[in-house]
Amino acid sequence: MLVDSHCHLDDDDFAEEGVPEIISRAQSAGVGHFLTICTRIAEFDRILKTANLSPLIHCTVGTHPHHAEEPTELNVTADEIVKYTQNPKVVGIGETGLDYHYNNSPAADQQKVFATHIEAGLKADLPIIVHTREANDDTIRVIRDAGGGKSKGVMHCFSGDVDFAKASLDLGYYLSFSGIITFKKADDIREAVKYASIERILVETDAPWLAPVPHRGKRNEPSYVALTAQAVAQIKNISVEEVAEKTTENFFNLFGKIKRATP
Repeated sequence: MLVDSHCHLDDDDFAEEGVPEIISRAQSAGVGHFLTICTRIAEFDRILKTANLSPLIHCTVGTHPHHAEEPTELNVTADEIVKYTQNPKVVGIGETGLDYHYNNSPAADQQKVFATHIEAGLKADLPIIVHTREANDDTIRVIRDAGGGKSKGVMHCFSGDVDFAKASLDLGYYLSFSGIITFKKADDIREAVKYASIERILVETDAPWLAPVPHRGKRNEPSYVALTAQAVAQIKNISVEEVAEKTTENFFNLFGKIKRATP
C-alpha cells in the first residue's frame, strides 16, 4: 500500500469529478490513505468536510506562507490552533513555512506564523508540514529557534539539495518527495533522494499540482503517487514494493495519531 502524504482534495479542480471517484481510482493504483492539507485556518471547515468523506482521509490545520499576512491567519495563536487538533481527523499542523520565491506575504509575517505553528505542534504533539522555497537557511533557523529543535515534521515537496536534506534530517524531519523528481532538470532533488535513507522518506502528489511525467502539465491526482514511488525506487535502486512498504510505515510513524487499519 502507498500513502499520498500531501494532497489538496478540497481543491476546485476535483469538484466536478468528486472526491469519492478520485479516491476509488487511487485505490486501484494501490494508494490506501490520504492526507489532505489545510492552507488557510479560516477555511478549515472546508478541509474537514473533505476529510469526513472517507475514513481513508485525514487532514491538517494551518496557514500556508502565502497567506501569512492575512489578519485571520497572522493573529491566530498557538493555543487556538491546538483547539482544532482535538478533532480526531486532524493529525498534523500546516502546511506552514517560508516562501521567498513569491513573497506573497512579508518575510517577517511568514516567520511569525511559522513559529506559532511550531509552538502549536509541540503543544499538541503533532508533526509540522513545512513548505519552504528559496528560504532554506531561515527555515532551519526558525525550526531551531521556535522549537528548540524539538519539533517533528516533514519537509513537504522537497526541492532542495543534499546540504538542505542533511540539515533537515539532522533536525529529525522527514523528506517528502513529489512528482518533481521525474522532471528533467531535477538532478539536485534526485541526489537528495539518493542521500536520504528510505526510513526517512515519504511520497506525495501535492495534487492537483505538480503532476509527474508523463502527466506533467496536467491536473495531478493521488493515483499518480505510484509514479513518484516508482521514481524513488529507480533512483535508489530498490524495489517499488520496498518503497511502498517503507514510505507507508514512515507515514504512520510520523502521523501517529492515525489508527492504522489492520490489513
